[in-house]
Amino acid sequence: MNFQYTKLQEFIQQVFLSIGCSEEDALLASQVLISADLRGVDSHGIARLGGYVRLYDNGRLNPKPIIKIIHETPSTAVIDGDKGLGLVVAPKAMEIAMEKADKVGSGWISVQNSNHFGIAGYHAMKALHKDMIGWAMTNAAPLVTPTFSKEKLLGTNPIAVAVPAAENPPFVADFATTAVAYGKMEILQRKGAPAPLGWVQDKDGNPTDDANAVKNGGALLPLGGDREHGSHKGYGLGAIVDIFSGVLSGANFGPWVPPFATAGFMSAGEQVGKGTGHFLGAMRIDGFRPADEFKADMDKWINRFKAAPAVEGKNVIIPGDPERELEAERKANGINLLEPVVNDLNALATRFGIKF
Repeated sequence: MNFQYTKLQEFIQQVFLSIGCSEEDALLASQVLISADLRGVDSHGIARLGGYVRLYDNGRLNPKPIIKIIHETPSTAVIDGDKGLGLVVAPKAMEIAMEKADKVGSGWISVQNSNHFGIAGYHAMKALHKDMIGWAMTNAAPLVTPTFSKEKLLGTNPIAVAVPAAENPPFVADFATTAVAYGKMEILQRKGAPAPLGWVQDKDGNPTDDANAVKNGGALLPLGGDREHGSHKGYGLGAIVDIFSGVLSGANFGPWVPPFATAGFMSAGEQVGKGTGHFLGAMRIDGFRPADEFKADMDKWINRFKAAPAVEGKNVIIPGDPERELEAERKANGINLLEPVVNDLNALATRFGIKF
């Protein structure tokens, strides 16, 4: 079924208002969530709305958090998100990072006591409007096995970096450190489709195409899939995100990161910190060289890569291009939602007395 993105955003906003969020926070959260659908990251968009409500129902989400700095230097800070929506905590943390970058050249914020923050790219891209390079990463519930392990110890732990250019659209890399984000597995589950080999392993550590493998004791695999294809590198990237987001901030880390509501379980056992952790950064370009010169060189970089000979029927892409093109298409022509997602949204509409 096809829907206008503005109508979907209004519905998201109404749901967040219904669980007690302020007008400001409900609007911000709706903007972050719908940005995922617009950019084609359907696994992290409105399909997850019911999951945030379940977090609220289970007492794990504070709809009116008092977000505060608990430790600070001129260029760094640790923020306590007070169990708020990560969709709200992370953008506000990025604002603080940019304020620090304005003053001293760069700003780095580690966040504790937060929740799932949507797509990392949204937060990194906030820096683009100020001629800054943006960074965003977050740890997540343990769904991922380290290379050669049968135990789930890491999350999908995404990394996003946004870099402005002059004439060209910005470079925006936004990716999970796993072979696939768990939300993609949820989409396959809704469709009743198998998973490509290299995405997951079963409970005994064997390759499988079962889209429900994680729910049945298996695990997602790090980026690379197996050792021969570089899974140790994906494992290393995921570990870096976990350390920066969790260990550095005082949030939970490793197997103790609390799960999102769609993970199939709601508790993460013994706690070693507070909530979910994020790490965000903003770097002023003119802290290194004149911004106009840098952006002109970024244009040269982008143009040269786009000019590379491509395999037949394909174009060389710049990170961020497919998402930007899809955003323009979906803004014009609407967003298609799977029937199970529509059913979930209708259930929320009934519960809160909202028109969908």
